[in-house]
Amino acid sequence: MDKQRQQKMGQNWRWSKSFWRPFQVVLLAITLGLILTGASLAQPLGLNSAPVVLDGRPLFEVAATSQVNADERAETISQELEEVAETNDEPVVTTEVRNKAPVILVNNRYLMTVTQEDAELNNADSPRALANTWTEQIAQELQVAQAERSEAVLQRRLLFSLVLLLLTVVAHRLIGYLWQRWLRPLLQSLTTPNDEGQAPPAGLNLMLSLLLSLIRFVLWLSVVTYITTLFPLTRRWSYFFRRQVLEGFLRPNLRLGQTELSIFSLLLLVGILLGVVVISGIFANFLRSRILRLTSIDRGLQAAISVVAKYSMIFVGTVVVLQIWGLDLSSLALIASALGVGVGLGLQNIVKDFGSGFILVFERPIQVGDFVAFGEFQGTVEHIGARSTEIKTLDQISIIVPNSRFLEQEVINWSHRNPVSRIRLPVSVSYNSDPKEVKQVLIEASYQHPQVLSKPPPLVFFKGFGDSALNFELLVWIADPPKQLVIKSDLYFEIEATLRQHNIEIPFPQRDLHIRSGEFPPSLSDGSQL
Repeated sequence: MDKQRQQKMGQNWRWSKSFWRPFQVVLLAITLGLILTGASLAQPLGLNSAPVVLDGRPLFEVAATSQVNADERAETISQELEEVAETNDEPVVTTEVRNKAPVILVNNRYLMTVTQEDAELNNADSPRALANTWTEQIAQELQVAQAERSEAVLQRRLLFSLVLLLLTVVAHRLIGYLWQRWLRPLLQSLTTPNDEGQAPPAGLNLMLSLLLSLIRFVLWLSVVTYITTLFPLTRRWSYFFRRQVLEGFLRPNLRLGQTELSIFSLLLLVGILLGVVVISGIFANFLRSRILRLTSIDRGLQAAISVVAKYSMIFVGTVVVLQIWGLDLSSLALIASALGVGVGLGLQNIVKDFGSGFILVFERPIQVGDFVAFGEFQGTVEHIGARSTEIKTLDQISIIVPNSRFLEQEVINWSHRNPVSRIRLPVSVSYNSDPKEVKQVLIEASYQHPQVLSKPPPLVFFKGFGDSALNFELLVWIADPPKQLVIKSDLYFEIEATLRQHNIEIPFPQRDLHIRSGEFPPSLSDGSQL
């Protein structure tokens, strides 16, 4: 019962997790939608000007005066307009002249004075003409703001928003289904080899997952951004987020050389550089699996070319992105030198592994596809990376070996330059056997195996006389070193059957025991017996 309950709880947890996942995307999209909507609706602030905002919609720019700065003046006017919009009275906006300056009134209440600085800021002919223009604009915006606050409009827009969110959830699910069923297998087939059992590269999986998340995010962001424009409250939130959050991220506050960077631009630069790394890995894998595979070059050279192409793209792409971003690479010399000292002192082994990786790629003492013996392990080289090399043993176990160890220790490479290698099989027979017949039988048995090469021919050496047997050694040549254990086993089966067929005995250890004669029971030195 407990096990069934745990399974049921696990299923409920997975269901709830998959159920709430779209809503997590919705919350993220709502937050960023409010921010970006405010950024798109509002105008950037200047030093001597500020926008007058009504329900998150900027109306016009006002200039600073000798008594008050632009921000305080615009905030006061915006609050007055918000109070008028909250009432049910029909707004009446008029203009009159006070102290030789045009003044805008709303419902006979003072709103603002249009100054000469306002006219110059908005390229108007005179403050009077600008006041008339603003009067008409304020009257229209107040009517729209009051209409948006009516219950009928709010109910109609709320119902429309709920239907739109429901359709977006359906589209979210449909995009995921089509992605997993059609688009993802198609993209993987373009960049992944057809070898069975070979998983797609991690960079490709990450890129595909990010691409799916980006498509869904753009969908939700577009919907949420549209919905936030329907309600006055959400528009005000978006404007508030723009003023408080976006300006902190978008305003340049970091200086590198002659270039000023904002937090947003710096994060965007890091994201682009990561994208360059991922795209370079995908391109290198596509080059190896789809282009170089069609050529006649060996697998190791294909891997070497793809690795060089990958890191060349990363280097060139990084330099190009930094130059486009306006960063002077010479200004990074001091940072690079400091990092070089830190790397030299604290990351010696890692740097040594990276250097060894480039030596392995260019010098190629071992290549992808080589069968090597390293310490107590034997296996095939599957991948040579920048820091480590992956070896898959005969038991299909992957061993990750630092690159520097291949240059510091002895490594047996059975496939280096020529995959043809010789294996040795010791055989012992009885002293009653004819050595010439044993030689003929062993050579006959070796020719029975299809993977034993006829040229060079097999050899049989008479190793000597053992304690219980005549010792021979069969030497055969093979062209597939990774299968040497299987070939040895097959040959031993064949040798045993052939020896049995010719009545040649395989002896077991024998010992001769000699017992010397003497007195029993033994006597002591004084003549007494035990």
